[in-house]
Amino acid sequence: MANTLRKAERLNKKKAIEKMFAGGARSFSFFPLRVVYLPMEELEAQAAILVSVSKRRFKRAVKRNRVKRQIREAYRLNKQQLVQAAGAGNCRVAVAFIYLGDRLFPSSVITEKVKLALARIGEEIAKQTSPEP
Repeated sequence: MANTLRKAERLNKKKAIEKMFAGGARSFSFFPLRVVYLPMEELEAQAAILVSVSKRRFKRAVKRNRVKRQIREAYRLNKQQLVQAAGAGNCRVAVAFIYLGDRLFPSSVITEKVKLALARIGEEIAKQTSPEP
């Protein structure tokens, strides 16, 4: 699998985003990230992501863009486990990464938190799709 982040893997449809935050989505936090995810059938890719950094926390666009770049890069390099879990469960999943911190963290910290989040989402998908005895 190529380590790319195609346009289809980005969550940008307004209806899909509204559906995600209207309720029914699961969420958890690994500081400095809050992760919200929801299985959706209308997505083009196995997994689509949304990255959000609050303007209230970082006034300067340069810092907001840096954090978004760090999160996207960490996802791009570690998305295989999520895509495999979604493929095995025969579902498509939308994931939103919301940055909670009010200071910048090194890329290694962000990467570790994204790895943990993707592993947890993969486990949750596997639990939901596996037949219960």
